Amino acid sequence: MSRIEFTEANSSPEHGRRPEARSLEERMASGIILLDKAAGPTSHQLASWARELFAMEKMGHGGTLDPFATGVLPLLLGKSMRLTASLLSHDKTYIAVMRIHGGFDEEQLNNAIERQRGRIYNVPPDISAVKVQVRTRRIKRLEVLDNDGEYLVLEVDCEAGTYIRTMARDIGLLINRRCELVELRRNRSGIFNLENCVSMQELADAVWLWQEKGQEDALMRLIQPMELLTRRYPKVIVKDSAAASLAHGSPLMKPGLVSMPDSVKAGHEVAIYTLKGELVALAELLFSTEEIAAKDSGEVARSNCVLLNPGVYPRFKA
Repeated sequence: MSRIEFTEANSSPEHGRRPEARSLEERMASGIILLDKAAGPTSHQLASWARELFAMEKMGHGGTLDPFATGVLPLLLGKSMRLTASLLSHDKTYIAVMRIHGGFDEEQLNNAIERQRGRIYNVPPDISAVKVQVRTRRIKRLEVLDNDGEYLVLEVDCEAGTYIRTMARDIGLLINRRCELVELRRNRSGIFNLENCVSMQELADAVWLWQEKGQEDALMRLIQPMELLTRRYPKVIVKDSAAASLAHGSPLMKPGLVSMPDSVKAGHEVAIYTLKGELVALAELLFSTEEIAAKDSGEVARSNCVLLNPGVYPRFKA
């Protein structure tokens, strides 16, 4: 997507910091850790254990996995928890192992799988903590990786909030056999995949090296900047002065705007960044890019989630 440059601007070297240059303390106040969840504990238990490791109060997780499930589980530290809703809306990829009890017709199974592609009804299973209600979810890709006549291995690219256990149940209903989900691994959550993840033991070892030996390097590598969570949003760049005002809850004014994508519509949610690449806020555009380009002054966006701390940049006229 091409961009429109509204003005040239430089960022003060005396204020702010590029995300990759943040100290360990700064990363712990706003970063993310990508865990490869093991089978057994709940997602809440893992987040609780991590909080105890770090002796932190503010830490959560994005995207619950059942105890038996494994795979990508982001942990959100400090103010990055404000981005939980954004993370939960990311598409997911799963590898699912299903067991089909009794023989079945291959053509029937293929037809049943085909009916699970596209827009489907997906009712949360009884064991889910979510209120049971009929809802639709989009299955973007559903491929058979293996089928030995009893165990069926599927790869599923799906919309957030899809219950793979429900999919297994429905496949069984369509072929008149009991079909149960026996293994589930989340390979991807948004832009994050298993190659980015670490085990709970690796995290514990890194924390131990930091707390007992004063060695920060391992833990620094494991804590990613929160800016990774907002890559899918249109990127709006602002002056230091505008970032300072936004951090105090003010709307974004046209004079503070440096650049933005050239085809964003009014009402669209965007991510606002400083010239150093720091995430300032998520905001709703009040006008389209074309309309903003024609303006000389006035409000152009209003924040709905502010991430930059007040005082990082000084307030003065844009």
